[in-house]
Amino acid sequence: MASAPRFVSNPRLPVIKPNYPGNKMIGREYCNGEELYEPGFSTVIKWQLSTNPQKEEKKADTWVPTVVDCTAFLQGSEDGLVWLGHASFVLRVSGKTLVFDPVLFSSLGLRRRHGLPCLVEQLTDLDYLLLSHGHRDHLDEKSVKLLARQNPQLRTFGPLGMAGLLRGMAPGLLVQEAGWWQQFDLGPDAPFELFYLPASHWHRRGLADLNTVLWGSFLLRLPDGRTLYFAGDTSQAGHFEEIERQFGPLDIVLMPIGAYKPAYMMQMSHVNPHEAAKAVNQLRAGHIVPMHYGTFDLSDEPASEPLQQLRHVAQGGMLRGELHAPAVGEVLRWQEWE
Repeated sequence: MASAPRFVSNPRLPVIKPNYPGNKMIGREYCNGEELYEPGFSTVIKWQLSTNPQKEEKKADTWVPTVVDCTAFLQGSEDGLVWLGHASFVLRVSGKTLVFDPVLFSSLGLRRRHGLPCLVEQLTDLDYLLLSHGHRDHLDEKSVKLLARQNPQLRTFGPLGMAGLLRGMAPGLLVQEAGWWQQFDLGPDAPFELFYLPASHWHRRGLADLNTVLWGSFLLRLPDGRTLYFAGDTSQAGHFEEIERQFGPLDIVLMPIGAYKPAYMMQMSHVNPHEAAKAVNQLRAGHIVPMHYGTFDLSDEPASEPLQQLRHVAQGGMLRGELHAPAVGEVLRWQEWE
């Protein structure tokens, strides 16, 4: 007999969307909105047994992102945004330093195609660790352990179910969980507001934990109203328009653009560059920083294709906001953008 659905959130945090009942669960699994999404291993086997029509093009495409040193930024105090590769960022804002989805090392099945723009020992004085979900290319155990050890003051923010996952990695981490459409509690002196918002995705790290940890996105809102949105991992869905309705036009959007081929395997997990452009247009973004490309070989498209396609969209006048495609380690002075 199928389990009756239930709706969950963190009862200690406010829900900001009127009449939102919480995240739907069926049994131990979080739904992807209203429906369960359970990707099957048969799709992965089909992919591994098939031939990539772009095989030779991909083999010949040796492009990797340029890497520049960001040591001076890390050791300074000025505001800025730095891409560490894939979906990993360091953001400094109003005296606080945040790190998003840090994956600092290569691991089994995830070999970095380029180096870090700093020594890992330089990732100190971090205040907040933001983890969008539990997939291994966004949540790396070795990276979490290192950051927790180097930053004993670190506070972690993530989705429902994340605390249990992190307990086995870094038991001393202070972890605050939220469901979709909830505002985190940063304390009375917080220099900004932080919200956990939807994404269209799923969770799995092992054989028996399918969808047992929620997934989502983050939005940071400054007192002057400026917003920065980190989309996490997501496919195209209706949540982008919902977020725009809730928060109005967004100022800065960090949007994934890679790991989208073959579509029969990836279309429910990731956006392609054209879908990413549609999403940022739906968010009415003023500035777009692409991510989730160039660092790991996760899919069938050639390495340089995601950014090339997004640039073509922008050059054709079909991207509402201004595109910023930084080198790894380049400091983006987001606070100066209009």
